[in-house]
Amino acid sequence: MRRIGAMDLRNQLLIAMPSLDDSWFAQSVTYIVEHTEDGASGIVLSDPIDMSLDQVLEQLSLPAPLESARVPVMRGGPVESERGFVLHRGGADYDASAAISEDIALTTSRDLLEQVSRGEGPAQMLLALGRAGWGGGQLEQEITDNSWLTAPVDLSIIFDLPPEKRWRASVELLGIDPAQLTPQSGRA
Repeated sequence: MRRIGAMDLRNQLLIAMPSLDDSWFAQSVTYIVEHTEDGASGIVLSDPIDMSLDQVLEQLSLPAPLESARVPVMRGGPVESERGFVLHRGGADYDASAAISEDIALTTSRDLLEQVSRGEGPAQMLLALGRAGWGGGQLEQEITDNSWLTAPVDLSIIFDLPPEKRWRASVELLGIDPAQLTPQSGRA
């Protein structure tokens, strides 16, 4: 069931505040793919692992195009950390795809990677192992506790910027100079 009410974070960026020192989420940007009364799910965009797309394709016994060696794989979150999640531009045209917005879909099926191995598939994509997840009301409480900022999605942050620049660019989307954010949290 889709979330009804004031806070619907689907297709939004979730930006970690400097005070968030959790090892999974410190200085992170997460793209929220689902937000309902039962909880939320997202893909961390800013934490590359020591693996690239060509290595994933090789593990699946698929040929790897030359350019795939330059495509990093993200640590998408602590949930289902062995499962691959592909955020990509375009529609939900694969066996296990869901449209998140008019511009972005999430796919978990092999057929997308088979197309990529043939030099086809989506023009822009981000591959992550694992996802982030929150139980019902948990993310809302963390936002209330000043652990996160939210921002409208900017496709260039997801698909064009290197992972190490995504947090700063996401904060700047809000018109905030990241240097002005304090590691202490609190309420006025």
